[in-house]
Amino acid sequence: MPGTPPTRFVYLGPEGTFTEQALRTIPAAERGLRTPARSVPEALDAVRAGDADAALVPLENSVGGAVPVTLDELGTGEPLVITREVVIPVEFALASAALTPLAAVRSVAAHPQASAQCRGWLQANVPDAVVVDVLSNAAAAVAAAAGEYDAAICAPIGVPRHHLTVLAEKIADHPDAVTRFALLSRPAAPAPPTGDDVTSLAVMIERDRVGALLSVLTELAVRGINLSRIESRPTGEQLGVYVFFLDCTGHIAEARVGEALQGLRRICAEVRFLGSYPRHRWSERSRSEPQPSQPGLTNDDFADSAAWLARLRAGEPT
Repeated sequence: MPGTPPTRFVYLGPEGTFTEQALRTIPAAERGLRTPARSVPEALDAVRAGDADAALVPLENSVGGAVPVTLDELGTGEPLVITREVVIPVEFALASAALTPLAAVRSVAAHPQASAQCRGWLQANVPDAVVVDVLSNAAAAVAAAAGEYDAAICAPIGVPRHHLTVLAEKIADHPDAVTRFALLSRPAAPAPPTGDDVTSLAVMIERDRVGALLSVLTELAVRGINLSRIESRPTGEQLGVYVFFLDCTGHIAEARVGEALQGLRRICAEVRFLGSYPRHRWSERSRSEPQPSQPGLTNDDFADSAAWLARLRAGEPT
């Protein structure tokens, strides 16, 4: 039923990962059913099949960049739309089954991305430890709890769940690192604008046409729409064929964003709407409506010009 809040959530598992931590910041998910999935495609396919109402998967990390499998699913898989974004700090802990001096740590279980983000700290504090790759942050915590390794790099949520003892907190080399997650549902009308929204798109441009990407960017720029993110992924068809992923300020219900989408539709081989949704906010103070830097590019300006054109077409005095 359109407009019904999701109650069945699936997320990239296993339990005790940053994805579960992010999901539990959503009140409806905290009250609803949460089911871990083994992979991003498995999580999204559960939504496509109707076995879940929404899926939370990682989209990008401020250090490691985009999550390719998520982009590929959004760009070429059966359509889904983003209804919400969640951004959380990435704070890793070094934890063990019992209190252990750092000098005694000889083996550390870690997901490769976690150990990469903590490489400097590990070299400075446990230089003699062997870092062993495992499938997830949760798997690292489980292995340390079982005594298979002296310690684990894990998400804070995994420490109490596996009865671990923290040996060191916030060990990431980049203390301000964050991960952005996307909550995805089956296509439906987006929620009304909030005044501080993001519209995400996947566009495929015509091949071998000079200035094709510039034309895409121009459709946004001339309407005062800020492009906050752009990156490309190959489609898998052949070399030189790419999908470009765009995050823009604004909402599809706004006139200028709607005009931009019409323009992109005219010049691109394909445009996939990935959703209009509220921008993540760290606090109530952080939400403020972005103001265009040029006159004539506000939402009111676009509404006024559309009304003016309608009067012209109707033969009314202007």
